[in-house]
Amino acid sequence: MAGFDKVVASYEEALAGLTDNMTVIAGGFGLCGIPENLISEIKRKGTKGLTLVSNNCGVDDFGLGVLLPNRQIKKIIASYVGENAEFERQMMAGELEVELTPQGTLAEKMRAGGAGIPAFFTATGVGTPVAEGKEVRSFNGRDYILEEALIGDFAIVKAWKADRYGNLIFRKTARNFNPLAATAGKITVVEVEEIVEVGSLDPDQIHTPGIYVDRLIQGTFEKRIEQRTTRPADPHKVKGA
Repeated sequence: MAGFDKVVASYEEALAGLTDNMTVIAGGFGLCGIPENLISEIKRKGTKGLTLVSNNCGVDDFGLGVLLPNRQIKKIIASYVGENAEFERQMMAGELEVELTPQGTLAEKMRAGGAGIPAFFTATGVGTPVAEGKEVRSFNGRDYILEEALIGDFAIVKAWKADRYGNLIFRKTARNFNPLAATAGKITVVEVEEIVEVGSLDPDQIHTPGIYVDRLIQGTFEKRIEQRTTRPADPHKVKGA
């Protein structure tokens, strides 16, 4: 990399410095907008003892789920874990530490980490197991629990388009946890579908400024659909029926 240019030539270079027992914050929602090639590189590297922060843990053979068979994940902080049989098996067997966090709280934990805010109060989870062991304080007659911000040693993110300085644009629903995750890593690595020259992007369209991005790589993506739901065609509307 030279100056402000964030582009790297390989996934190995993109994740250089990732070692065992680090915390990784991953963007994506279900299988939508996940940094699938960066996850595959973590699998290839064999990095273990990781704490993963993500909305969910993918499925058995795609997304973060591919890190489970070789026990690369020690702990996961997530909101939803219902699509992965191996995840369920490891959790029920006590082989995987799981910290379930309400989705909005998880998003705010990332945002706060990126903003330099160490903790915040929220009403979400008051009176439930989510609140166990956490400070409770009353404001204007309502109870709130204290939640700590999250910072990752690495953040891995998927964007649609970027310039070489790392200014990012996310496309449609892939703009989920990705902008928040991008701010919350000590080292933020982003993979994109297209890299353009500086000045090609409308500044008003930038979702995440390049100041948050350390490394950038262009990749190709499978973009798998997690659950495909269809309905039978109406025979009265089928041409020729």
